[in-house]
Amino acid sequence: MQIYLDHSATTKPRKEAIAKIQEVMSLQYGNPSSLHSWGQEAAMVLETARLQVANLINAVDSESIIFTSGGTEADNLAIMGIAQKYSEPQHLIISSVEHSAIAEPAKNLEKLGWEVTRLSVNRQGRINPLDLKAAIQPNTVLISIIYGQSEIGTLQPIENLALVARSHNILFHTDAVQAAGRVPLDVQKLGVDLLSLSSHKIYGVQGAGALYIRPGIELLPLCWGGGQERRIRSGTQAVPTIAAFGVAAELAADELSQESMRLMGLRDRLFDLLGDCPDLITTGDRLYRLPHHVSFILSDNFALKAPDITGKTVVRQLNLAGIGISAGSACNSGKLNPSPVLSAMGYDENAAKRGIRLTLGKDTTKDDIDWTAMVIKQVLTRLIPCNSHCASINS
Repeated sequence: MQIYLDHSATTKPRKEAIAKIQEVMSLQYGNPSSLHSWGQEAAMVLETARLQVANLINAVDSESIIFTSGGTEADNLAIMGIAQKYSEPQHLIISSVEHSAIAEPAKNLEKLGWEVTRLSVNRQGRINPLDLKAAIQPNTVLISIIYGQSEIGTLQPIENLALVARSHNILFHTDAVQAAGRVPLDVQKLGVDLLSLSSHKIYGVQGAGALYIRPGIELLPLCWGGGQERRIRSGTQAVPTIAAFGVAAELAADELSQESMRLMGLRDRLFDLLGDCPDLITTGDRLYRLPHHVSFILSDNFALKAPDITGKTVVRQLNLAGIGISAGSACNSGKLNPSPVLSAMGYDENAAKRGIRLTLGKDTTKDDIDWTAMVIKQVLTRLIPCNSHCASINS
């Protein structure tokens, strides 16, 4: 049995998206900037996709959608596109649990003299809007807070946070890559100025993303050239990939309500099935949570019995059993590092290496959940050294 539970990393492209790519590559292969009929047919495909993505987030003007190569570029464009407008360093506010696509540009700005405030979170990974209000300075020009955290699943109170920003006339960006297609996104209701999306998180294909820019907001480009995408993102657009993004966005919008409820049911079932496992501690907020997201750390008691076991070990063991999940921490140069997200939530260095994440998708079934829960319990039991079992029996 093969069970894929890593949908926050990427999703399997849906057949409609693949079919759209094949159609566009075969029939609408022109350069969308060309004036002849081949080019104009490609341009029509591009604008159809722009409208489909705009509809997913209730962006009234489809021209507010700027296509990028993915969520990372969209995040970088939001941060650096605003920052480049200032000749002198200013103040940026982000959260302490941002994706690296935000955290790394923020570090780069610090090297250029910018001041960056990283808002603390509680044990569940949530920001208090009062903390944001207190962090604002006279030179604060941008606030960027992730909507749904990919590692722990926690949803932030974006509408309330954006309201704080708006009351101080400060631009607000949110990385909604994990939230899109899983929770309702309405940029009018949220009150955000900038919002990032990614195709391959919603059953499109890798290589396409988008940045929503509220009409009237000006950004400087990261890439100069032919002036495509309203001169904000130059370069010939990847029309087939973007077309697939549009199809995936339209279907995600159509299926959102029903699929979100289904995923929440499966998510909560997995939490319940593993709730009696003393070796696992839930991470993230159970109430304000992405509907497809389950995450844990291995308990301190488990670590005492098996001190060398990390989240990465569990990932490898489950992979041998045909189940794909991910660890909650990154491996750099062969060395497992503590998760900065878990560290920001107050977990110590060792605990921050013991995170695991299971993220469900449209093909996940109840049988998949039940089997996975059973296998996890078996794997954790096998990972405890024999002498620990013997000591427990003797005691």
